[in-house]
Amino acid sequence: RVKPAETWQPEVASLNMGSMNFGLFPMLKRFTEFQHEWEPEMLEASHDLVFRNSFKDIRYALDTLNQTGTRYEFECYDTSHLYNLHYFWREGLVEAPLFIQTCFGLLGGIGAHPEDVMHMRRTADRLFGDNYEWSVLAAGANQMPVAALAASMGGHVRVGLEDSLWIGKGKLAESNAEQVKKVRQIIEGLGGTVASPSEAREILSLKGGDKVAF
Repeated sequence: RVKPAETWQPEVASLNMGSMNFGLFPMLKRFTEFQHEWEPEMLEASHDLVFRNSFKDIRYALDTLNQTGTRYEFECYDTSHLYNLHYFWREGLVEAPLFIQTCFGLLGGIGAHPEDVMHMRRTADRLFGDNYEWSVLAAGANQMPVAALAASMGGHVRVGLEDSLWIGKGKLAESNAEQVKKVRQIIEGLGGTVASPSEAREILSLKGGDKVAF
């Protein structure tokens, strides 16, 4: 899992901050027709799926990638993951500004209720103060409502087909771009602005596109 980032040395790579159960099987009750034979089998197998990210795994990723100048999108699916990140920060293995992606609405992690979103934000504020940038992602139908809530609170947002296939109720998104356009309308409707690539690099203290290995 670390090898691609070690090889290509991107500006930023995702790093999950704790192990968790990862349940996709509830979709078997919502859908009865599938395009591929492997799809229901994969969903059923998630009854026994543990998404492993042990302390040893995380330490290996940090030891390997820190020397390349790659920085991290720290994916936190529950409050315990914020505490795990705080440990590595306190040990000096990661540097501020920390880019914390709080993840909502996946079975096995924290829910997507507004109180859950605010709880994760409050916990991060308490642990990291001014030393982090806060962003959110949410699964499925939760994607845009959680993005809108975070944007109203001054946070960053992530959207894309990895997190949700939908653009609206019962309507599949045609592309990542369609979701990006919609969330931009939400952000600007709330009085916010979207950062340019150079501004995003400055906010996250990235090394620059000329320092990657691809």
